[in-house]
Amino acid sequence: MSKINELFQGVNVINVGIELFKDDLVRQGASVTQLDWRPPGGGKPELIAALGSLSQPGVAERIAAANQRAVERIIAAHPVLVGFGRAIDVVPGMTKKTILHAGPPIAWERMNGAMRGAVTGALVFEGLARTIDEAAELAGSGEINFSPCHEHDCVGSMAGVTSASMFMHVVRNRTHGNVAYTNLSEQMAKILRMGANDESVIARLNWMRDVFGPVLRDAMEIAGEVDLRLLLSQALHMGDECHNRNNAGTALLIQKLTPFILETGFSTKEKREVFDFVASSDYFSGPTWMALCKCALDAAHGIEHSTIVTTMCRNGVEFGIRVSGMPGNTWFTGPAQRVIGPLFAGYKPEDSGLDIGDSAITETYGIGGFAMATAPAIVALVGGTIEEAIGFSTRMVEITSAENPNVTIPLLNFRGVPTGIDIRKVLQTGILPVINTAIAHKEPGIGMIGAGITYPPMECFEKALLAFADKEARAR
Repeated sequence: MSKINELFQGVNVINVGIELFKDDLVRQGASVTQLDWRPPGGGKPELIAALGSLSQPGVAERIAAANQRAVERIIAAHPVLVGFGRAIDVVPGMTKKTILHAGPPIAWERMNGAMRGAVTGALVFEGLARTIDEAAELAGSGEINFSPCHEHDCVGSMAGVTSASMFMHVVRNRTHGNVAYTNLSEQMAKILRMGANDESVIARLNWMRDVFGPVLRDAMEIAGEVDLRLLLSQALHMGDECHNRNNAGTALLIQKLTPFILETGFSTKEKREVFDFVASSDYFSGPTWMALCKCALDAAHGIEHSTIVTTMCRNGVEFGIRVSGMPGNTWFTGPAQRVIGPLFAGYKPEDSGLDIGDSAITETYGIGGFAMATAPAIVALVGGTIEEAIGFSTRMVEITSAENPNVTIPLLNFRGVPTGIDIRKVLQTGILPVINTAIAHKEPGIGMIGAGITYPPMECFEKALLAFADKEARAR
């Protein structure tokens, strides 16, 4: 044995920083633990100074108290499904010429392919245009009011496009009284929310408006309300993470609704169509959990001095976050990222559009990517390993402020899901929130081509921290 090998025999090393050093030590026979450490704020002086200012006595205590209040409101929130209704009838600010979209604000000229496809399809569906080309001309004319779903108490999956005639979930927070909305699942693959807009997509939307939505509306008028927080907890215990895996959640939700659907006055044929449609994909309950998360997080928005993130969303061009302690619809944005994961046969990475959708509201709440330890089977869809799925759930504890005892992870000894992303912790650790999501084609009219894992750009959190620190400094 060489002298150098003798030196490292029996040595336990903790390597901080560059992994190249770890690899050299392993080759010499040493036991090495790699510590993924990064300097706070990525070493940027302005971010280090902002973190320092927020850790000053008095300031830190004020933030801690505000964050505790915000997290308590998220945990105490008790969202229940109370009905279904047309967007024009239930969504604040909706008009016949309003199109809501996912993510932070964006104009037609900057929208990506999937969102443009969804917008033009929605305009044809609403009868505002006869063809997709005519719809594109109308969309660019200035006559259509484009607005983020989040600014209307809504969330929308993928492109998030929501128009006046679409039926919406109506979810009320039993604890705090606020209401959230999201549209119905079109199920999977070639659908409007993925940017598809051919005749089959429009025909499906027409059926959802004329049959599917009214059946669910009438069923909920009989049911009164459905306890979504209870169903969410059960779904996680049955192997869902309730963002991209919804096998259990969909079974539980339709089981709850079925007796009331049967009591409606619709024909047996129409009821059978509803059941067949729900059975065609496990995603039926996916939007339901998004509305639940939105309902809970909105109750924590607007708490002075709080650094808790209440919104994460993306429009296919930009990723945006909102922070509880920043007023109203103050957005902090950065470039949307690539989603890395398996693609359907025949597609290549260069076919993929950038990260898109409001569905990251699930991770903001603490499920989805944050709860992948509940759903090891999700790796078959988004890629990776079971160990990585478990690691995501344990790692997210480092950037959150609490665990939600109402929604737990059996595999982690029934720990509550990580709750309350703190912008300070993201900057201090360099750890970004993990998101699992679908991948839409970059061109309009095609639809879903895969699924995978992605992260927000750090730029969002950097902008938020600097603005928050400046606001706190002026408040002293």
